[in-house]
Amino acid sequence: MTEQPFATQRRHTLFFLDQIRDFSPVFLDTEVDATAIVAGRERARRAGERRSVVSYVVHAAAAVLRKHPEANAAIRGRLDPVVATYDTVAAKVTLDKTLDGHRVVLATVIGGLESASLAEVQAHLDRAIEADPDTAEEFAGIRALRRLPWQVALDRFREVAGLLDRRPAVTGTFSVTSLGHRAVDGFHSVGGTTITLGVGRIADRPVVREGAIVIAPVMRLSMAFDHRVIDGAEGADVLTEIKDALEGYAE
Repeated sequence: MTEQPFATQRRHTLFFLDQIRDFSPVFLDTEVDATAIVAGRERARRAGERRSVVSYVVHAAAAVLRKHPEANAAIRGRLDPVVATYDTVAAKVTLDKTLDGHRVVLATVIGGLESASLAEVQAHLDRAIEADPDTAEEFAGIRALRRLPWQVALDRFREVAGLLDRRPAVTGTFSVTSLGHRAVDGFHSVGGTTITLGVGRIADRPVVREGAIVIAPVMRLSMAFDHRVIDGAEGADVLTEIKDALEGYAE
């Protein structure tokens, strides 16, 4: 057996897991006929542009959450809780990165989604994917957290995470995480926001269209919602409307 200190590159993950202990998650999932997404990505490719599956999910979910302010919200406190709803919509998207030689999960927050186009969402994601965690300004906070003593860093993380007015900029008003680059059909994750969407791979599967069975690209989409903030009926409405938006893309 070999023992070694916990990697400071991943301490923000431990702090995050500590923060979400108060969450009361409920998990839902659905299947999305991804024909429109696949077609849109192909049109973009022919035009010399890129459209990731995650960009479609972020853009569709943002439009839905604009219509569901109760879900575009955050909560703080246990015995005397406070719930904040937001006029802006912002997505926290997880990224697979390497920080100082260690593979870690980092995140980028895409703000102003109430008026952002799909192309603008993609442009932000492309910049974040290309950004170097060791030098990029976007990840300076994570690097600074590493340099602090453990307890000081934890206290600082808790302090910032507890500020409801900072949530859209720091954690987003909803989260999107994807493992669809591998053979993962579906998974559930709590992203620190009232709504977290989990994106699985797109795979050809049998579906029924107009009474006939055909083969179509299908994507599993999961959602975790915080039961302290919304109830199951609202959560089901949100997930169904996101599914409908993804299946109806015309771009």
